This record gives sequence, structure tokens and C-alpha cells, in this order.
Amino acid sequence: MTHSEHRQRAYPVRLEWGREGAAMLAADCAVVVVVDVLSFSTAVDVAVGRGAAVLPLRWVDEHPALPPDVQLAGPRRGPGPSLSPASLVDLPAGTRLALPSPNGATLCAVVAASGAVLLAGCLRNASAVAAAARGVGGPIGIVPAGERWPDDTMRVAVEDALGAGAVAAALTDRSPEAELAVAQFRAAREQGLSDVLAATASGRELHAEGFAGDVALAAAHDASDVAPTLRDGMLAA
Repeated sequence: MTHSEHRQRAYPVRLEWGREGAAMLAADCAVVVVVDVLSFSTAVDVAVGRGAAVLPLRWVDEHPALPPDVQLAGPRRGPGPSLSPASLVDLPAGTRLALPSPNGATLCAVVAASGAVLLAGCLRNASAVAAAARGVGGPIGIVPAGERWPDDTMRVAVEDALGAGAVAAALTDRSPEAELAVAQFRAAREQGLSDVLAATASGRELHAEGFAGDVALAAAHDASDVAPTLRDGMLAA
């Protein structure tokens, strides 16, 4: 059972991790920001910045019969659009892309079921997303996604803490949980976000697999002014 104090209701800006945190914050907050820096939220930002709309999928076959105007993203090493942000930098405007992601898209499903406004945040669009969240009015929940270990427990992901902290840094009246993420973000910014992100476990993993460009795109703080918002099941500007 969740203790009432875990809900951080004393603070307008709150932060909690993973799908459990998303469910808890979505029950109380007017708007929830989902942060999955490597790579779902960054991919969504790049796609929406190109004028596309994104259908979040928890797994590839979640919707076996997609509408004919929705393109299913392929594997990361494939020739077309994928979860790799670098694969989306030339995405044609008007594309409707179904994007599988076991972490970010799962949080989207949790928040969507609550009725709270859902925004996809990352380092690239942190200030734009914070402004959009502020404009909704009411409490703001920020949810760094993390990852899941093989036993389904949550793995804290440094990059998601930094993305969440970047969003929270553009807001006021933060809970201690959000303040700590802000401190982490500011410390990483001093060291150089690109270097810090590349040195994380997830960053090293992507670099080893040949996706260093994805890490560079993800580290570009406030390079984007879009605030992807879920409407009718699609994340769009």
C-alpha cells in the first residue's frame, strides 16, 4: 500500500519513478511528463519536431491491425524509421508512426488510462514541455521511466534522472524528489551533458552497438521547442 506522503501532495511539482510512480502521480496530477531519454522520448521529440505524430506501442504486436495510414517503426538496425532518434531526423511531415518501446510506451499507457494530460519530455525539449505542463494548470507529475531488470524490478537510469531534472529545473515549487533530479541535471550540465550521457551505462551500450548519434541527439538540451502531447492516442505537437 502506498503511504499518502509518497504522493508528494504538499508540492505542485512532483517526481516518482517507473510505471508504479506513473500510476500514483497520474491519480493526483493534472499533467504527467513521461521521460525516457534513451530513447523513446527523444525519438518522439525528433519525430514530432518533423511534423509527425507517434502512436506509442508497448510491444510490436500490441495493435495487430494498425490503421492503413500508420507506419510501424522497424528494428533499430533496419533501413527505415525505428526507435533510433537518428533514423527520424528526415521523417516526412505528416507521418503517423507506431513506435514500440517497452519502457516509455508502457508509462504512456498507464497515464493515458488515468485521464491526466500526458507529455513526452526529454533533455531536448525540457523547457518547452515544462511550459506546456505549467499551462495546463494543477499539479505536475514527472516520471523518469528507468528500465526493467529480467525479474521485472526497476533499474534506475541516470539519463532519465537527468531528463526529468531538466524539466523540473524549468518549474518552481518542487518536491525534494524533484529537487534532487534538478541537482543531478545541473551537475551534469556543468560537466557537459554530452560527455555524461555518453558515459552512462545506456550511453555506452548504444555507442557499442553503433548508435552514438542517438546519444548525441539526446544530449542536445533545449534544442527543440515542441511539447509532444497525447491526443486521441497519438503524441503530436
